[in-house]
Amino acid sequence: MIVRRHTLDTAATQRAGEELAGMLRGGDVVVLSGPLGAGKTTFVQGVARGLGVEDRVTSPTFTVVREHRCTTHPSIRTLHHVDLYRTNSRGEIIDLALGELVEEAGVALIEWGELAGDLFGADVLSITIRTDDDESRHFEIEGQRVSDFSSWGDA
Repeated sequence: MIVRRHTLDTAATQRAGEELAGMLRGGDVVVLSGPLGAGKTTFVQGVARGLGVEDRVTSPTFTVVREHRCTTHPSIRTLHHVDLYRTNSRGEIIDLALGELVEEAGVALIEWGELAGDLFGADVLSITIRTDDDESRHFEIEGQRVSDFSSWGDA
């Protein structure tokens, strides 16, 4: 099963992330894929807002991982925002020990995580973002728990 959603602009992309946040549970890992400029960080900003993150959320391209304190979700206290754009190999990703980020009271959103998804086991949610010529985005979410996100998709 694949759940699909379409957004028309940046604000709608952030709202989609905010809505998804309410469906996440502690320990979730979400891998975000799409071309440069697809809206991955914009989407993460919405998820962060939905989780009650109060600090500014930017792409952690050079730091690789940024942690944000969550204040509104009943079971999630930490958002781990990961950007693997600058990694060059699967071995380099393994050396980062990203598996240690996954915890019961946290979620990890991994941009450019195509090489890392299977390092987290079968429960990974994969979101692919495609762009149109305008600001609209097409999202496809897959994974073992995708049926839990069916209400997030387009009607």
